[in-house]
Amino acid sequence: MTPQDYVQQKAAASGSSFYYAFLFLPPPKRAAITAFYAFCREVDDVVDEATDIGVAATKLAWWQQEVAKSFAGQPSHPVMQALMPIAKDFAIEQRHLQAVIEGCQMDLNQTRYLDYPGLQRYCHLVAGVVGEVAAQIFGQTRAQTTAYAHTLGQALQLTNILRDVGEDAMRGRIYLPVNELQQFGVTAQEILDRTYSDRFTALMRFQAQRAHGLYDQAIALLNADDRRAQKPGLMMASIYRALLGEIEREQFKVLHQRISLTPLRKFWLAWRVQALGRL
Repeated sequence: MTPQDYVQQKAAASGSSFYYAFLFLPPPKRAAITAFYAFCREVDDVVDEATDIGVAATKLAWWQQEVAKSFAGQPSHPVMQALMPIAKDFAIEQRHLQAVIEGCQMDLNQTRYLDYPGLQRYCHLVAGVVGEVAAQIFGQTRAQTTAYAHTLGQALQLTNILRDVGEDAMRGRIYLPVNELQQFGVTAQEILDRTYSDRFTALMRFQAQRAHGLYDQAIALLNADDRRAQKPGLMMASIYRALLGEIEREQFKVLHQRISLTPLRKFWLAWRVQALGRL
């Protein structure tokens, strides 16, 4: 298996909504975003599949060294072998990859966030930086597009957090800010026990409104000159905002199930942005 085959398989196997946005890209850009996304999946899987925090920390430290060696011209992992030949063409820097690893390290060391600014720091590393790199790959001519991509990344991550409250609780993690749980009278134990209440629904509605606000902010930041090139990001906005709508329609019943969109609906939403330019 070639490095290119490896990253293609890694990206496709994830089943992520991101994959649908890649389908419409020209080959060079598709190769770059697929390799970068495969890297993100590799380091994220270290945390998601961890049964021993010490082992996971060692693996992430290995990835930090692998990234440094790769940018020094010595990639050994197939993901880095696929990514390095095209990194310079799309302004992908070592600091971008190290930031994603740092965000994954936070998952090993931190299971609570005291307030929203603290959560924003985490979202910046695991999603905002990813959005910035993706925007560079898709093609941008305006500096403001970086702010659009970063804000959109945070919106996508917050949607993920709302979708995964139950799954994260099973791992002992709560990403909803502690001071906002207190504001709505929801205890951490209720979430860990996956117990519904009107207070929990009100808390989740507050979080969903914040996510909608981030989507609106992101779209407002995207200059018309870059809108065509940034269609893949807009596809993601369309798919994830539809997911957020489903979560709302299900009355935030996310503690015992994973709410998702069908592959056909994801493809339709992506196609609609590509063909019609409509979110």
